[in-house]
Amino acid sequence: MKRAFVFPGQGSQVVGMGRALAAAFVPARQVMAEVDDALSQNLSRLMFEGPESDLTMTENAQPALMTASLAVIHVLETEGGLNLSRDVAFVAGKWWSAGIAGPWNGLS
Repeated sequence: MKRAFVFPGQGSQVVGMGRALAAAFVPARQVMAEVDDALSQNLSRLMFEGPESDLTMTENAQPALMTASLAVIHVLETEGGLNLSRDVAFVAGKWWSAGIAGPWNGLS
């Protein structure tokens, strides 16, 4: 069975996003740590704790949404056995699609 993924866009960010996923799954924490390091910023703390006024700024909201989306995919791959090339037929969300398709190859 093929699956489709539709990722969130700006406006769907919320303080606390990704916190439960990171608490439950090492692969999610790895993605968040890698993004924090790449951005030289503690984006995951902003995602988890806010403030909302900072999280809703485009320069924070966009990478936060992408980080949460990539964390979900990485957990599904490593913990759930998802194989993107075998199991996924459609992905919507331009940057998220590129990220999980392979051009952003930071998740090793």
